[in-house]
Amino acid sequence: MMPSLLDRLIARQILYSTLLVLNVLVALAVFFVLIDALKDYGQANFGMFELIKYVVLRQPQQVYELSPIGALIGTIMGLSTLALNSELTAMRAAGVSVARIVLATMKVGLLFALSILLVGEYVVPVSENLAQTGRARALETSLQKKSTGIWLRSGTTFVNIGEVLPDLSLLRMNIYDFDSHSRLRIQTSAQRARYDGGTWRLQDVRESLIVGNEAVQSRRAPEEDWRSALTPEVVSVFAIRPESLSIQQLHYYIGHLQQNNQDTRNFRLAFWQKIFMPLATLIMVLLATPFVFRQIRSGGLSQRVFIGIMLGLVFIIFHKSLGYFGALYALPPVAASLLPIAVFFALALFLLRRAARGL
Repeated sequence: MMPSLLDRLIARQILYSTLLVLNVLVALAVFFVLIDALKDYGQANFGMFELIKYVVLRQPQQVYELSPIGALIGTIMGLSTLALNSELTAMRAAGVSVARIVLATMKVGLLFALSILLVGEYVVPVSENLAQTGRARALETSLQKKSTGIWLRSGTTFVNIGEVLPDLSLLRMNIYDFDSHSRLRIQTSAQRARYDGGTWRLQDVRESLIVGNEAVQSRRAPEEDWRSALTPEVVSVFAIRPESLSIQQLHYYIGHLQQNNQDTRNFRLAFWQKIFMPLATLIMVLLATPFVFRQIRSGGLSQRVFIGIMLGLVFIIFHKSLGYFGALYALPPVAASLLPIAVFFALALFLLRRAARGL
C-alpha cells in the first residue's frame, strides 16, 4: 500500500529531526570515545591515524545504543514543528483523528526499528571487531589476531591461542619453541590454560620434542606449568565483548560458553537487550506523541525537547542499571531487558489516553 500524503508529510519531518538529533548525539559520543582513547595515544604504534580510525569505527555502536533517545527526541521535534506551523491543527480540523496521526508516526517508528535491527546485526559486529582488533594491534605489536587465532612472539618462542574466554582463560593453545637457527625444537599443545599465581596452568598437554632431523619424541600430561611474559591483562583485549556480537552470534556463543562452564549472564543479557532494542525504539516513538497533542495549539518546543531528553536519559539509566542489578541478583535476563520497555510502554499509553481526551 502506497503511503498517503499525510504519511509522507509526517515521515519527512520526523526523519529530518531524528537525523539532526542523532548527529548531535554522535558528536557527543565522538568526544567521549576520543577522551577514553587518548590515554593510549602515543603508546607503541597507536598514533593519530589509529586513534581516528578507532574513534570512527566505534560510532556504529554509539548510534545503536543512542537510537531510542534519538528516536524519542527526534519524534518530539518533528511533530512539534508540525504543531508550531499549525499543520497538526489543520489535520485535526480536516477530520484526521489522533489515532490516524499516531499510526502515521508509528510507521516511521517501524522504519527506525528495522534500521536499528539491521545496524545491530550487520554493521556493529564488523565495526566493533575492526576497532578493537586495530587498537590491540597498534598497542601490542607482538600480539596479532588472525584467522588462525591470536599469535604472540617472545624471543624464539611463538604462541598461538585459539580463543580467549570471558574469565580470561585460554583455549586451544599451541607453543612453538625454535632454536637459534630457526629450527623447531619443541611443539606443545594444550586444550586449556588458566593463569594462577604468575604462571599459566596448561591442561591436557601434548608435547612433541624433535631430536635430530627426523626423530620425534612425544609425551602427554594432564597438567603442566608454563611461565611466560603473557598476562591476562594482555590477552583481555581479545576477549569477546557481548555488545560486539549480533543476535545470531550471541545465541551460538552462549551455547559455546555453557559447554566450557563459563558465566553466561552478561551474554544472555546482551542477547535479550538486542532482541528488544527495535521494540524499545518503537516505544520511544510512541511515547513522544502525547507531548505534542497535549498542547497542539501552543508553542513550547524547547520544553518538550527537554522533557524528551530527560525521559530518554531515564530510560537509558533504567535499562542499563536494571541489567546490571539483574545479573547481580539473578534476575532472568529476559525480564531485566523487557521490564524497562514495559514500564515506558504503559507510560506512553497512559499519557496518550490523557492527551486524546484533552483535545
